[in-house]
Amino acid sequence: MSPRRLWVLVRREALATLRDPFTISILVLVPLMALLLFGKILSTDVKGLDLGVIDASQSSASRRLVAELAAQGTFVPRPFETRDELDRAMLAGGIGAGVVIPPEFERRLRHFEAGGPPPEIRVVYDGGEVVLAGNTEAFLSTLVTATGRELRTADGSAPPTGERASGVTVQTTALFNPDLDGTPYMVAGTFGFVLSFATTLIIAVSVVNERFAGTFEQLQVTPATSVEILLGKILPLGAVFSADVVLMMLLAGFLLGVWPAGNAFLFVVISTFYLLVSLSLGVIFSATSKTSAEAVSKTVLASQPLILLSGFAVPTPNMPVVFQMLSEVIPATHYIRVSRAIYLRGEGLLPLLPELAIIAVMGGVLATIALRAIGRRS
Repeated sequence: MSPRRLWVLVRREALATLRDPFTISILVLVPLMALLLFGKILSTDVKGLDLGVIDASQSSASRRLVAELAAQGTFVPRPFETRDELDRAMLAGGIGAGVVIPPEFERRLRHFEAGGPPPEIRVVYDGGEVVLAGNTEAFLSTLVTATGRELRTADGSAPPTGERASGVTVQTTALFNPDLDGTPYMVAGTFGFVLSFATTLIIAVSVVNERFAGTFEQLQVTPATSVEILLGKILPLGAVFSADVVLMMLLAGFLLGVWPAGNAFLFVVISTFYLLVSLSLGVIFSATSKTSAEAVSKTVLASQPLILLSGFAVPTPNMPVVFQMLSEVIPATHYIRVSRAIYLRGEGLLPLLPELAIIAVMGGVLATIALRAIGRRS
């Protein structure tokens, strides 16, 4: 690979991009509009959520409570021995929430019937997953309240009324985002949508238009290699979208009050790395399309699983198992997890390495396919 030839290609692509007002408007307006529009409007319900359970009571009352939580189909209980184990499972994404039942639960329930204070259970959730967290807290509180009434009337006595109707108090703990503000959640996800959809669309249409004008074929008969042509295409757009990432961060911070809880520089670096994955996918779409309309259609079609399966609009733990498996082969799924981990939980580099490794492997596969697609056109 010749650095001089690569620089010529990069400079050529950058000048072509800057001379096109439509492309410039898309590069700037789409990220900003998506950030503002998606920041407020999406929500989902809870279904089949993995629920960590620490049952320190091991009594008939506590087992009845856990059984009722599972019977509704909203939660799938998973037992844990200690709070540390539960917290680690939640941070790793293995569970969406947790319930801690104290050892004296049944005794306090009976003591409450005699006029004492109500027993407590603790609900723990990841406030970073704001959609799940808000609905989880509401579901758990409702189910525990109803079950508390049933436990107290299991002996056939008259149901209690008034302030003492429940019999169980729910204490909640949020590991992150305790206010359950939905804006940071959607802002972090919007980065994944923009860097996946807009980048793929722009480069796909750009390459198809060049082929239609005949300039791409002229480029292929030059001494430039497929690697140089690919890098010449994606590096300028990658630089522009990297600037878009910074612009979106500033817009989210000043207009929406959302700043990354983690390292902003790390977030920009990872986002730039992810851009190479999306841009390679755009090259593949363009190399297999004869017209701009076909390239746009493929990009729009690919955007459907991006929105529905990547965790951008619907949390992946809330999906059926089959769709959870499908979501794992979508690069945006892993980037959105990284984005939310940095923005909401302030994660550093080391905890993100598994997701980054998956993105790197997917990027390598897509780049190889893109190179072969360019080579077949030469």
